[in-house]
Amino acid sequence: MRRLVLACATFCALAAAAARAADAALIEAAKKEREISWYTVQTIPQIVLPLVAAFEKKYAVKVNYIRANSNDVVMRVLNEARAGRLQADVVDGTSMLQLHRENMLMPWIPDFTKTWPKDIADPKSFWVATNYFVNTIGINSDLVPAAAEPKSWDDLLDPRWKGKMAWGSTASSSAGPGFIGLMIRELGGEKARIYLDKLAKQNITGSPVAARQILDQVIAGEYALGIMMFNHHAVISAAKGAPVKWLPISPSSVTINVASVLKDAPRPNAGKLFLDFMQSDEGQALFRDNDYLPTNPNVSARVPELIPDGKRFRGLVFSGDEIEAGMPAWAKMFGEIFR
Repeated sequence: MRRLVLACATFCALAAAAARAADAALIEAAKKEREISWYTVQTIPQIVLPLVAAFEKKYAVKVNYIRANSNDVVMRVLNEARAGRLQADVVDGTSMLQLHRENMLMPWIPDFTKTWPKDIADPKSFWVATNYFVNTIGINSDLVPAAAEPKSWDDLLDPRWKGKMAWGSTASSSAGPGFIGLMIRELGGEKARIYLDKLAKQNITGSPVAARQILDQVIAGEYALGIMMFNHHAVISAAKGAPVKWLPISPSSVTINVASVLKDAPRPNAGKLFLDFMQSDEGQALFRDNDYLPTNPNVSARVPELIPDGKRFRGLVFSGDEIEAGMPAWAKMFGEIFR
């Protein structure tokens, strides 16, 4: 993660072109299409609505959006395409690999993003990263005294946490299977299995819901601690007065959310304009201002500590390729150990 952050800093000067306005011809063509459809994994109140409102005000192009988890976004697009009724223009999620294999992605990203590091802008222009996700521990600060806060993953083995923890149970990088991938990467297969067998005795509650919903349950006091929580979600809720805090447990997993324009998009120009806006300084500032972790090298996170620095807080970056390749085995192991 440190390498990724340093690389982003190196490219700041080159990325200055992001401040320029979108191409006039693209704006005109997008306005003729009048609207777009955006399928997204992003949280609606925190970032979808601010992005939509700002884009519609700036360009007078309407944005219709549908929110689902990453797997459901992909399946919805595939099903629409197979039925000959593709509705989506822009899609985002933690991986575009399946859509890429189906030849459904347009090889287009904004010109100014092509100078960004290859970790966040596809060299072949099929996707560009909109924001980072960092998964760690979220606690209910009313239920967990400061002196008892876990400092490491081993601390979760303390008997005090038995029956008091929760995580998602879906095949997701932000759920139990994703945690298994993190442990395997960090410890190796044999040591990871030993640790996970011990952790299974803690009776962690698994639910087939998004990480945000697990964190809401933690905030409500149903559990003291949530595993694989997005740290920026904890910051958002804490700012509203919720009794929640994220913990910089090392290593935590880091993934990127990527966005693409579909090759057969019904409104390709409006789709391009929307992707351009999301990656611009203006759009990325909206991510920042809503406590998300922007990828644009010109725009720093509002809470820089949320992004692992490799020293105080260490992160392991998982690409979409790695997640897709590893998830079947991680999910299988999750079912075996935490059934």
